[in-house]
Amino acid sequence: MLDLGGEAHCHIYTKPFALIEYEYLSNKFSNGLSANVTYVSLYDEQPFEHSFFLRLAKSFPTMERLKVKNSKPQMEKQHGQLCDENQRAPIINYSSLEKLYLSHVHDDYIEQFFFETKTLFNNNMFVSVCHDQFQRVTHESTRDETRLNYSKVKDFYFFEKIVRPQFF
Repeated sequence: MLDLGGEAHCHIYTKPFALIEYEYLSNKFSNGLSANVTYVSLYDEQPFEHSFFLRLAKSFPTMERLKVKNSKPQMEKQHGQLCDENQRAPIINYSSLEKLYLSHVHDDYIEQFFFETKTLFNNNMFVSVCHDQFQRVTHESTRDETRLNYSKVKDFYFFEKIVRPQFF
């Protein structure tokens, strides 16, 4: 401790801060394991591709809540097809995910999370999504590719899409 004529200055050392929430993550996040993060929110002006969600699942293995906000369509459509001539795109397994919020998203993100050829859920999921979009993408919950993940959702929170008036 330094004594500077009535003022004292000292340094306090602590353990590194363990981040548990990561808000407004964009496509530009660098890979790396963040084992303590349990909540992630995503927002970007560019689309989130399947490869981004794969990096996300690997970087945040204890993620329990995920919020996605992106109205841009995915550019690399996969639908379980071959991502190159020799291999399929890997299926993403969110082993700790309990709550998924899809707010102001393009239909592609509902496909991203509900197509079993892209993502697998745990049982007892909570999902918040626009009702009309969900019905359209899942063909009113009868689409074969969405049945497995749909069956794992315990609770849905359906909301209506807000239409804002256009101003001239």
